[in-house]
Amino acid sequence: MAKAPADRTTLSGNGQVPDGGPITRQRILTAALEIIDRDGIGALSMRRLGKALGRDPMALYRHAPNKAALLDGVAESVLEQLVVDTDDGDWVTQLREVARRFRRLALDHPHVVPLLVTRPLSTPLGLRPLGTLRPLENILNLLTRAGFTATDALHVYRALLGFLHGHVLNELQELVERPDEHDDLLRLGLHRLPIGDFPLLRGLAPVLASYDGTTELERGLDILITGLTATLPHPDSPAPEVS
Repeated sequence: MAKAPADRTTLSGNGQVPDGGPITRQRILTAALEIIDRDGIGALSMRRLGKALGRDPMALYRHAPNKAALLDGVAESVLEQLVVDTDDGDWVTQLREVARRFRRLALDHPHVVPLLVTRPLSTPLGLRPLGTLRPLENILNLLTRAGFTATDALHVYRALLGFLHGHVLNELQELVERPDEHDDLLRLGLHRLPIGDFPLLRGLAPVLASYDGTTELERGLDILITGLTATLPHPDSPAPEVS
């Protein structure tokens, strides 16, 4: 009898995973993420996932009762990679690191970004997968340990996540239509816009064409953190003068 293949969670060239043992939630989520990374959220179905795993799709419902739960699990598995060092005494440096990690996750999994940014809008906070709430709890932990009140820590978190969501959505939209063109208007497809209606946008073609996501992230963080330190009381703020 031929030896059974080893357990694998990586799809083979034909989009299937050899039968190599029991199906676990992690195996399902890994295969689902690979399908989404390759073909987008719309391509994911229980039938396709079952084929990828070499299983009857009905067997998957024990681990994910429906597609919505499956998508929540994928978002959770990605956000679990967003490490927050709650013991770092330098909260500014740590928030910068969190921002950089979030951006990297978004660029590594661009098709998952809608799950991270817009899907939570349809789910009350207390009903979301626990793993998607870990970054929130950890950042609150980091900031309260640094001396912020819990309320101010929540304000900082909201400001940071709002900025990050906007940044990654902007960066993923910075698409070049014709990368081989030397003229910036042609590269970006801005030549299609009426000159009289969009003079400023067309004039920014060189700036838009030279978009650097890393630089834009750091510039935005500079502005955000400067604003936060100027408006919120925190451990580094000087004590208010007593008149």
